[in-house]
Amino acid sequence: MQKKRKRAAARIGLPPGTLCGGDDRSAQPRLWVTAYDEAGVNEQEIGAVGDVFPLRPAPAVTWLDVRGASAAVVEEIGRRFAIHPLVLEDILNIDHRPKLEDYDHYLFIVLKALALDGASATAGGAFGVEQISVILGKNYVITFQESDNDIFRPVRERIKSGKGRIRKVGADYLAYALIDTVVDHYFVLLEELDERIEALEDALAHDPGPKVLDEIHKLKNRLLHLRRSLWPLREVIGAIDRGDSALFQDSTLVYMRDVYDHTVQVLETIETYRDILSGMLDIYLSSINNRLSEIMKFLTLISTVFIPLTFIAGVYGMNFEYMPELKWRWGYPAVLGLMALVGGWLVVYFRRKKWL
Repeated sequence: MQKKRKRAAARIGLPPGTLCGGDDRSAQPRLWVTAYDEAGVNEQEIGAVGDVFPLRPAPAVTWLDVRGASAAVVEEIGRRFAIHPLVLEDILNIDHRPKLEDYDHYLFIVLKALALDGASATAGGAFGVEQISVILGKNYVITFQESDNDIFRPVRERIKSGKGRIRKVGADYLAYALIDTVVDHYFVLLEELDERIEALEDALAHDPGPKVLDEIHKLKNRLLHLRRSLWPLREVIGAIDRGDSALFQDSTLVYMRDVYDHTVQVLETIETYRDILSGMLDIYLSSINNRLSEIMKFLTLISTVFIPLTFIAGVYGMNFEYMPELKWRWGYPAVLGLMALVGGWLVVYFRRKKWL
């Protein structure tokens, strides 16, 4: 949060399109270029943006993947590919919500890749959020990842192997494959969340303590964060699916409808999980109230048993000189017996009433 405030403060008063910032992790960005067509693939890591152009023989599809983004690299890409300065500014500003912008000869798409920090489903890890910026042109795609974690590895493998349609069609299908990969990662996240919810249900059944309540609140907040990232993503995919841009062919829009369905499925699952957690919270509060009621009931019964005993002890503890039974030889055992008889009768009465 401190870094976000510093980045926001650094942009105050600057003219639109000013390139500043970039994440600390992106001090040395890596550039991977993949040029392919149905005949073959040429993939390599390059040292400068200018090295892309010898690898772009039309009509091959060129994919430039920038892992980490510095202002200098983004500015160079913008100059060589004629990208609007506002788009370049948005690439460096990693706090955007998912969105789609049409600049006629290219599309600018912002995605949010989410993952759980922590290997165990019961570890209580938080969400790791990474902004993915995608620029789709006529025969090229440029992607900007914050880190070198390369979530697009499955797409690279498909291109190399030549399986499926990806090398037989254009850059729009590559953009679809990248968006689909981001959405598929949400399903992995949902599986881990499902395991956490199951673990919470077991803990709620056996030991509904404050730790369980804390985990429920954490998961509810994370689901809310996930929902905020997915709602605008649904709008982005829906806008593409409507076919407003000529950069997406009709044959690719069929696949985009499938991604839209997956996004809706993820949203519905999130709503289901939120309802489950709300129900778990109600169960937790009910179990705590029931436990408190049982404790208060037990203490009330104990108090009720000792009320007449306290009365008897109080009467014979007044120490008046002429009280009856004070001079009896068996007075003390008799009083103790009376107290035991009254207490035992009350316990039997409570058991018959099933109060105890």
